[in-house]
Amino acid sequence: MNLVSRINNLINKAQDGFIKLTSSKTEYWRKKGVKIGNMCSLGSTNFGGEPYLVTIGNHVQITDNVRFFTHGGGWVFRDEIPDLDFFGKIVLKDNIYIGSGAYILPGVTIESNVIIAARSVVTKSVPSGVIVAGNPAKIVGTLDDFKSKIIRYNMGTKGLDEKRKIEVILNASQDKFISKDYMK
Repeated sequence: MNLVSRINNLINKAQDGFIKLTSSKTEYWRKKGVKIGNMCSLGSTNFGGEPYLVTIGNHVQITDNVRFFTHGGGWVFRDEIPDLDFFGKIVLKDNIYIGSGAYILPGVTIESNVIIAARSVVTKSVPSGVIVAGNPAKIVGTLDDFKSKIIRYNMGTKGLDEKRKIEVILNASQDKFISKDYMK
């Protein structure tokens, strides 16, 4: 890399750092080219080298350490095909939750009303109304089944101030808490 390229690279990194410091996560990623809908929540997320290939619908929560891959694997063929590069767009529709540490691979579309479990590796497109988990991610349930299981545990604390929320949770009866069976 020549001196001019190094200087340009440093200037770009400085500008990028300034944008990060002065913008919300959503604004920052929009400036980098990610198409983001309304009412989205972004944790510490990595949209990869081509963030402009990622489209996010409305009401999508992406938690911490989620990574989006829009390319990959061509490195092993570079001696044979030096200019080889291939890409896949990633599309997230509406009302999606992506758990911590999930990986979304090139070319994946996640339809509406989906939960992606933490640490899942999503290698294929996901249909509407399901929960996926694992490596590689597989359908493990439906949103309707999940809702019917958790609704009885609702403590109604969303929107309460922290002091009131703590009070409600600490005074709740044991049957208001989720508990899991032992593994067999």
